[in-house]
Amino acid sequence: MSVEQKKVSIFALGGLHEIGKNMYAVQYGEDIVVIDCGNKFPDESLLGIDLIIPDITYLVENKEKVRALIVTHGHEDHIGGIPFFLKKINVPVYATRFTLGLIELKLKEHKLLRETELVEINADSNITIGEMSATFFKVNHSIPDCLGIVFNTPEGNIVHTGDFKFDLTPVNKEYSDIHKMAEIGKRGVLLLLSESTNAERRGFTPSEHIVGEHVEEAFKKAKRKIFLSTFASNISRVQQVVDAAKATNRKLALLGRSMVNVVDVAIERGYLDIPDGMLIGQDEIDEMDPEKVAILCTGSQGEPMAALARLSNSSFRGVEILPEDTVILAAGPIPGNEKNVSKIIDNLYQLGANVIYGSGSSSGMHVSGHGYQEDLKLMLTLMKPKYFIPIHGEYRMLHHHRLLAETVGVEQNHTFIIKNGDVVDIVNESALQTRSIPTGNTYIDGIGVGDVEEIVLRDRKQLSEDGMLVIVLTISKSERKLITEPDAISRGFVYGGNSEQLLRDVNRLVGKTVNELLEANRDSWNVIKKNVKKTIGQHLFSHTKKKPMVLPIIIEI
Repeated sequence: MSVEQKKVSIFALGGLHEIGKNMYAVQYGEDIVVIDCGNKFPDESLLGIDLIIPDITYLVENKEKVRALIVTHGHEDHIGGIPFFLKKINVPVYATRFTLGLIELKLKEHKLLRETELVEINADSNITIGEMSATFFKVNHSIPDCLGIVFNTPEGNIVHTGDFKFDLTPVNKEYSDIHKMAEIGKRGVLLLLSESTNAERRGFTPSEHIVGEHVEEAFKKAKRKIFLSTFASNISRVQQVVDAAKATNRKLALLGRSMVNVVDVAIERGYLDIPDGMLIGQDEIDEMDPEKVAILCTGSQGEPMAALARLSNSSFRGVEILPEDTVILAAGPIPGNEKNVSKIIDNLYQLGANVIYGSGSSSGMHVSGHGYQEDLKLMLTLMKPKYFIPIHGEYRMLHHHRLLAETVGVEQNHTFIIKNGDVVDIVNESALQTRSIPTGNTYIDGIGVGDVEEIVLRDRKQLSEDGMLVIVLTISKSERKLITEPDAISRGFVYGGNSEQLLRDVNRLVGKTVNELLEANRDSWNVIKKNVKKTIGQHLFSHTKKKPMVLPIIIEI
């Protein structure tokens, strides 16, 4: 009997054809290594859902093969799902010093810190995982301590870039290790997985240094309090705000739990330099002259409960934005968040604030942490892969990245644009995509993980759009007939106007339907409910063009 030949398999459980919940895996024989485990935030159609994380059913079914989780960096779309992953598959977690600090915050919150093995790595680390080993290289991104990964497998080298751009003058002095990347390419790269977020944008990504100059200029021009909102994890930008506050002799207050937590981690681990005495508490803001205060806050993506949104509608206790205050949005909206951000900007203008927003040349307050087309081409040129899988982006981004790869020498039929769950198998250095594994979304709803099915979301959508109609039926247990008239109660459906007449018609129609069923000895509760739902649903749609949820409740006496 022939033994099946071992192969390298590469697949994604999240991050393809979408922005967020990045999760990838490399498998050789009996060894699976997982790369990142992120989340993404729901859109308006997912009512009541707090977070979306990858469906890890395949990994749970093969948990004896899962050896490790390697984390490229500490953004939410790469670490947000880790606590939920570890509750089902407890494996060692490998990450850099700063990234581990952010992961520890999550594990403490979920009471998992004691039982989790956390292993600190850096660009010089070399770890052995079953029949594979992993080495690393430094990349530059909008958060400290980011790594790319090289998996050394018996088939060849598999490279995952992590999120990156080539910033030649980084604020945090964390330079991309271009020489090491070139060495990796020289040794040979069988397959490259490279992020695609900005594959549609021409040129090189601007340097973070540009932002620092504009922030300091805005601080010098501001007449009263300054509010600046950015990603808490963008420590380079936070440092530039600190430097601008120092240059203009302002104290600095932090608003928002994530901002406070991340800044604490960055100071503790040596990634942020804040002069002694600069930080003040929230309660000290109003005690100081407005021209001596700057406030760094969360909410640049329009999150409704974050600090900036609450400040914009005057509901943040103890702190308010007044006319002539300056508000700076030092982050670009992630696709899908534009509407929420625009609403906040409108609110800020109504408060009389001087609002500075927009990226690039429009304000200079934000540059992307993701590589533009020339950055992506440079990575491809350095790595010189035989095969290529564009990752981390929606389909059009992956498509444009494929076109870029062809311009720098990757053969057209050697690029795989795959979906979450598609598996690329490599045997004898030849790659094929012929199979898939189960994947999808897991919804986090309060403390529930994965217990919200599509039918629940459909019900929530129906309730939000057309409301509901509860119909109470009181039936005699002995005589099998209605004791009282049906009672229809409307919630979120109709109110006032012609609603009373409509509900009276509904009660009469329900009474007629139920009596006919009882007379025909069709007195099963399920039969009665089904017929009432159908009859009333049709009647309501014909009269109102709405489809409320109809809930018959039967009381037997």
